[in-house]
Amino acid sequence: MALDRVPRRVGVVGYGRLGQSLVSHLLTQGPELGLELAFVWNRDPGRMAGSVPPSLQLQNLAALGERHPDLVVEVAHPKIIQESGAQILRYANLLVGSPSALADQATEQQLLEASHRWNHAVFVARGALWGTEDITRLDAAGGLQSLRVTMATHPDGFRLEGPLAAVPSTGRCTVLYEGPVRGLCPFAPRNSNTMAAAALAAPSLGFDRVVGVLVADLSLTDMHVVDVELSGTPGPTGRRFAVHTHRENPAEPGAVTGSATVTTFWRSLLGCCQLPSRPGIHLC
Repeated sequence: MALDRVPRRVGVVGYGRLGQSLVSHLLTQGPELGLELAFVWNRDPGRMAGSVPPSLQLQNLAALGERHPDLVVEVAHPKIIQESGAQILRYANLLVGSPSALADQATEQQLLEASHRWNHAVFVARGALWGTEDITRLDAAGGLQSLRVTMATHPDGFRLEGPLAAVPSTGRCTVLYEGPVRGLCPFAPRNSNTMAAAALAAPSLGFDRVVGVLVADLSLTDMHVVDVELSGTPGPTGRRFAVHTHRENPAEPGAVTGSATVTTFWRSLLGCCQLPSRPGIHLC
């Protein structure tokens, strides 16, 4: 069933594993769902050769308005959101695939201002975060006291920058970082998106109070493991509500994105196409 009688034009920014999957879905399943691929942009245009029709290749991201998109999906790198996110919102709703970009307070503020100015929504893909709605509901009810997200994978699956890139892995399992998510995102921009999504799902804690833990585990050659631990306020007996989820996501050796996350992202795209275009930042 089509999502709308009028086709929604979707532009894709980034043509790595996630971008390739989304483009394939839009070309094959999009028409029956009322979705039309408006353009594909990639920092290296050569990567699109032979797989993206030339008419759909966008050479200059600043010219995206000429393709009249309704939604632009970013699956490239946080820098794209930081450098071009506000400009994209002038023309379309934006689905952010790199929410670690929002750990930068100036970027978050720019997106919010542009969202309200141009009456377009900022959607954030939940990615590998399990239980997003439950976290948000508990937080909104004032019952969330702590939230901790641990991501573990083989060192080859990390794309670290700055001081984290120099942290040596000692033994089978090494904790590379443990602390506020805001402090992790700049140095692990492609490996902290699940944690960033958690910070956005729990605004009472946010990037400064949600704890992120990054673990290099030599035994995890073909999967990403995400543990989410939360606790609530004390009940009548003094005991606290607590939840611990453990998610094992199959992944190719060295891959940044796990297999299940690719599927989840397509569902996020479909979900935000069904939501009203309300200014502000919304998890999807």
